[in-house]
Amino acid sequence: MNKIIIKILSIAAVVLLSLPSVAAVHGDSVAMMRDRAEISLVTCYPGPDIYELYGHTMLRVRYNDIDMVYNYGIFDFDSPNFMYRFVKGETDYKVAGYDAAYMLKGYGSRKVVEQRLNLTPEESMRVLVALVENARPENATYRYNYVYDNCATRPRDIIERVLGDKLRYGAMHDTITFREEMRHYNSNYAWQQFGIDLVLGSGIDYTLTYREQMFVPMVLMRAFAEARVERAAGSEALVKETVVLNDGSDTGDILPPTPWWMSPMAVALVVLAVTLCVSWHDVRRRQVSRWADSILFGVAGLCGLLIFFLIFISTHAATSPNFNGFWLHPFALLPAIFIWIKKAKRLLYFYHFANFALIILLLASWYFLPQAANAAAFPLMLCLAVRSLSYMLIYRGQCIKTSK
Repeated sequence: MNKIIIKILSIAAVVLLSLPSVAAVHGDSVAMMRDRAEISLVTCYPGPDIYELYGHTMLRVRYNDIDMVYNYGIFDFDSPNFMYRFVKGETDYKVAGYDAAYMLKGYGSRKVVEQRLNLTPEESMRVLVALVENARPENATYRYNYVYDNCATRPRDIIERVLGDKLRYGAMHDTITFREEMRHYNSNYAWQQFGIDLVLGSGIDYTLTYREQMFVPMVLMRAFAEARVERAAGSEALVKETVVLNDGSDTGDILPPTPWWMSPMAVALVVLAVTLCVSWHDVRRRQVSRWADSILFGVAGLCGLLIFFLIFISTHAATSPNFNGFWLHPFALLPAIFIWIKKAKRLLYFYHFANFALIILLLASWYFLPQAANAAAFPLMLCLAVRSLSYMLIYRGQCIKTSK
């Protein structure tokens, strides 16, 4: 990955250094590029990797003998502490301009569409100047945001700034939330969507405006196809020509759906069935299976650590508030550890009493909460509630037996 990034940035540097006329944007430069400059929106259809599921957007610039694309999706997995910084919200991406000949490499059977924009020479120059300015080394890095500031919204924002109030989008097609949009593109990736539903809170569950929906490249492509530009001579289409650069399928290399027996719901139901059997056996013999509590509450506590980190430390905009923090929290590590300490029985009883009451209240009220939940979460919530109930029954039974 490092080599790829260095190669791209090297190409960008060479190309940018070959653009002395861009630095002098005004005056004769506008006349020079008349009928020779062209700005296009390039949309790559979804691919199989996590970061490709929503597709990708770039801006293409043809200027004299130069043909290059500007890509706002450059990142480096091998950079120091990448995963920690990504989880924390310090998601630094880069924009780079490079030769368009490299554009289609790596897209396999994915479809790639170019929309050539109907801009005046002056408007094209302003777009080009903005792109060159963004790609300068001191400006190239930006704080990526999954839904508000990404590879699709950045090109859109440039076109909007250049056209101003002359740009008119068409009618909104769907009433949808961020989470519903994500579920559409993650439909074949059940476990990824399960993770998203756990760690992203109620901030992605409000109804989006049409402009907010354009965080998805495919929606942006459709919006541009229907957009109009109001000029003195009349209304004109924003896109003057659409060209298919890579005639792949619409689904590209996306993996097939997760088999039902490997889905989060199937696994959650199996875990619930095992929990019910173990708990029933424990209550009958009036003895807690400590290994079961250590595993179940240990996993819940570790997941809770991640969720609390995202809620209270991470700067991600969509992770707080998150109602999953009421049943997945670091305090779940207490029963996982204290179940092995005999003197902690009374403390564990109070924990399980509070945990049972909280989960039952959460299950009863979730329909009214402003956050959508993944259906597979409910059986897992019941697992924790069942273990807490079984502990209370066993503890109370032992207390009654001892008092006699």
